Amino acid sequence: MYERFNWQCPHCSTHVTLATGHDTTSSRHILHIANALGRISLETRFLVCPNPACNQPTLKAELWQSEGYRTPTGHSERHIGEAPIWSWRLIPRGSAKPVPEYIPKALRDDYEEACLIADLSPKAAATLCRRCLQGMIRDFWKIDTKSDRLWDEMKAIKDELDQETWESIVAVKDIGNIGAHMEKTDVNVIVDVEPREAQLLIELIESLFDDWYVDRENRRKRHADLKAAAAGKKALSAPAAGE
Repeated sequence: MYERFNWQCPHCSTHVTLATGHDTTSSRHILHIANALGRISLETRFLVCPNPACNQPTLKAELWQSEGYRTPTGHSERHIGEAPIWSWRLIPRGSAKPVPEYIPKALRDDYEEACLIADLSPKAAATLCRRCLQGMIRDFWKIDTKSDRLWDEMKAIKDELDQETWESIVAVKDIGNIGAHMEKTDVNVIVDVEPREAQLLIELIESLFDDWYVDRENRRKRHADLKAAAAGKKALSAPAAGE
C-alpha cells in the first residue's frame, strides 16, 4: 500500500498527490568514519510530478545528524534533532517558482538568482531582491524620481497601492538591518541580513509578481476575449451580402 501525501511541483506549480514508492524514491548514505561532525547521514529523494503535462523530476538532499539502533530484524538508522543540518533542492536548482515570460527578463533573473543563493548568502539574496523590487517599481509604475534610493521610489507609488500591499512593503522595510538601512542606502549596498529576512523579501517579490504583472496579464486576456466574443456576435448578426 502506497503512502500518499500532497505536494506542489516546483516545475509547474501544480498541487498534486504523490505516492511514496510509486512517484518517489529515496536513498541514504551514512558516514561511519570518525570525523568532527560525528555520525551523519546524507539522504536523497527523487520525486516525479504525475501531471502528464509536466512529468519533471525533483531531487532533494538533506544532511542529518543520525544514530544507529537495533530493531527486531537487525539494524536501522534514525535522525537526531527536529531539522536537518543542511538541505538542498538540486533539481530544479534553488527555490524559485515558475515566472511567466511576460515579466521582464532582468526582473526574472534577479529573482531566480536570489532564490538560488539565499541559503549560501542571505545578504546577496536580499540585495538582488531589493534591486528586483526597484526594477518593478520603475517598470510597472513607470516611476522616475531622479533618485537611486528605493525608499524614495516606494513613497512615490504609495497612493497607487492598496493599503495591504503598502503595509507588506513597509513591513519588509522594518525588518532588522534591512529596515535600518533601506532609507539611507541604495539597492547596491550590501548590509547584514538574516536568512529569514532574505526569505521574506523573496516572498514579497513573488507576491508582487502576482499582484502586479500576473493580474494585469489576466485582465488583458479577459478584455481580449470579451472583444473577440463581441466581434464574433456582431459578425453573426450582420446581414449577408445582397440581402
